[in-house]
Amino acid sequence: MLSVWRTWSAERRILTLAGWILALDQLTKLVVVSTLRLGEERVVLDGFFRWVHWGNTGSAWSLFHGRNHLLAAVAVLAIIGLWLGRRQFESHRPPGQVALGLLFGGVVGNLIDRLLPGRRHVVDFLYFHLRPRGGGELGFPAFNVADMAICTGVGVLILLSMNPPVPPRGAEPAGGAAPE
Repeated sequence: MLSVWRTWSAERRILTLAGWILALDQLTKLVVVSTLRLGEERVVLDGFFRWVHWGNTGSAWSLFHGRNHLLAAVAVLAIIGLWLGRRQFESHRPPGQVALGLLFGGVVGNLIDRLLPGRRHVVDFLYFHLRPRGGGELGFPAFNVADMAICTGVGVLILLSMNPPVPPRGAEPAGGAAPE
């Protein structure tokens, strides 16, 4: 499989990874939607992890709550902008291809949730939390596979931005050819 992967174009690698992320995201959300009612929770590890079915019409940490249509439009613009500017994100290198594949798969996965009739919210289902001694609960916002892919893709892009860009194979070095 690895030898076939190497023969593929950068775009094909990006779109293949995006497709796998999208499929995994939608499959896990289908399991949640078919097993839990909206708002229902199941304790997996008491005081640490619950499997939930929460609907989010906002973005991360429920920012822009209730702005589902606006966020769907932003997602479409992000997909278009990332695709058109993919070369700026080192799409010629495997790490850039992985980052973009994760981003495309994640953004499209959450966009589908926002546009599905009868849903119109992103399905979040992984909820990690702690119960301090004084009571209450400290929790990280619930998330899903698409959210993990987006965050990982952004993280890879940040790491890539910390290193000088590597020109694509066969590209002329900056400033013209080296003197002889």
